[in-house]
Amino acid sequence: MSNPPRHEPASPRDLVGIGIGPCNLSLAALAHPLAELDAVFYEQRPGFDWHPGLLIEGATIQVPFLADLVTLADPTSPWSFLSFLRSRERLFPFYFAERFHIQRAEYDAYCRWVAQNLPGLHFRHQVDSVRWNPERDVFEVDFAQVGAEGEAEALGRTYTRNIVLGVGTAPHVPDPLKPLVDAPGVPVVHAADYLDHRAAVLAAEHVTVVGSGQSGAEVFLDLLRHRPAGREQLHWIGRSEAFAPMEYSKLGLEHFTPDYTRYFHALAEPVRDRLIAAQWQLHKGIDAGTLAAIHDELYRRTLHGGWPDAVLTPGVRVRTAGRIATTQVELHLEHLQQGTRTRLTTGAVVLATGYRERPLDRILAGLDPYMRRDSSERPRIDEEFRLVLDPSVTGSVYVQNAELHTHGVGAPDLGLAAWRSATIINSLTGKNPYPLAERTAFTTFGLQDGLPRVPQARQAVLQLTPLADGR
Repeated sequence: MSNPPRHEPASPRDLVGIGIGPCNLSLAALAHPLAELDAVFYEQRPGFDWHPGLLIEGATIQVPFLADLVTLADPTSPWSFLSFLRSRERLFPFYFAERFHIQRAEYDAYCRWVAQNLPGLHFRHQVDSVRWNPERDVFEVDFAQVGAEGEAEALGRTYTRNIVLGVGTAPHVPDPLKPLVDAPGVPVVHAADYLDHRAAVLAAEHVTVVGSGQSGAEVFLDLLRHRPAGREQLHWIGRSEAFAPMEYSKLGLEHFTPDYTRYFHALAEPVRDRLIAAQWQLHKGIDAGTLAAIHDELYRRTLHGGWPDAVLTPGVRVRTAGRIATTQVELHLEHLQQGTRTRLTTGAVVLATGYRERPLDRILAGLDPYMRRDSSERPRIDEEFRLVLDPSVTGSVYVQNAELHTHGVGAPDLGLAAWRSATIINSLTGKNPYPLAERTAFTTFGLQDGLPRVPQARQAVLQLTPLADGR
C-alpha cells in the first residue's frame, strides 16, 4: 500500500488493547471511569460477536450472571448485566424468571450493549505489528483500518506505554480431520460455525458430531430435536472415556478462584503441565443439565417402542478421514479401550473439537528479542498477567486468556475475567482503584507459601509444623 502511516498524537497512551472479546471488553469497562487512564482498544472485526455459531436456542453460559464483565470487581459499575437489564426495562421480568445462568444469546446481547455504548473501542482496526522503541521508551503499534470487504483502507500508528493482548482463541481442527474441511459438496463445519450451516447439516441423510465436550453435546441435542423420530441417523463420538459431566460441586468450583490461580502460578512448570492435562473435567466436561436433556429426548423417543437411530460412543478417536465422491465422507475410527477399528460413512460432520489460544508469535514478532520463555518455548507470564520481558523494556505487555500454562484452568473462564481485568488495571496504574479480596476460597491449596491470610483477630490457634527430614 502506498499510503504512508497515519500517526496519532505523539503523546503516548497509557494502554492499547489488541482484540475486543469479553476479556478486553471487561478491561475497557473497568478502565472507563478512570479519567487519568488513556486507553484505546482495537479489533479487526466489524463489531462485537461472541461465538455466534453456538448461540443455540436455550443454550446457557456455564457461569452465573454475576460473572459478567465487571460485577466481581465492581458491583456498582454502570456496565453490569443488571444495568443492561435496567436499560432495556427487563429487571422485573428477570427477577421473576429466577435465572442464575442466563442464555448465551442474552450474554451476547449484553456484551454488544456494552461494546456499542462504551467509548474508546475501535472496530475494523487490524493490528499488524508491535515494536519496542528504546529511544522513546514506548511501544509502537501499527494498525490498518479495514473496509467492509476486509481490505486495508488506511494505515495508522499509535504509541503506548503498555499493551494488553486479548486476541482470544481460534477453532481447532485436529490434524486427522483437516482433510474434511476442504471436502466440496459435503457439509463439514466446526461447531463455531454451526448455526450458519445448520440447514445444510440437517438436510444430510446421516450426521456425525465429533467431540465430547459441551459444544458437542449442545450440537447433538439440537440435531436430535430436529430429526424425525426413528430416523434420526445421528452419530456422536469423542475421545473422552465418557460423556462426562463437568465438575460443578461448590468446592470443586474453587479451582476458578483467585486463590487457586495464585497457587497454580507458584507451582513448578512440570507440575502445572501435568495438572492442566489431568483437570480436563473442570473445564471440558458437559453441563449436567445438557446431559439430562439429551437423555430425556432419547427416552421420549422410546415411548412407542423401539430405540432412536442414534449412536453415542465415547472413547473413540478419528485416525484418518477423507471424502467419498462429493456427497459423503469416511471416518476411520479407533476405540481407545478396545483397540478395535472401523469405518463410518456419513453425509455431514460437525467438528466440536474445541478451541486453542491464538499464537502470539506473529503479532509480537518485533518483541521476540525481549521475550523470556519457558522450557517449552512458551512465553513466561508473571502473577499480574504480564509477559516477562528483558529489563530494558520499561513498558508492560499484559495478556488475557493466553495464560493457561501459567495460571491454570481459570484462564479462559468468564468468572475470572473481571478479577483479572482489575488486577491488570491495579498493576498498570500503580494504584489500587479496584481493591481485591485477599482470600476467595475456603480451600487451602498448599501447605506453604500462599496460605490464606486471615485477619489477626480471627487467626486460628492451630498452626502447621514442618515435619523433620522432609517426611
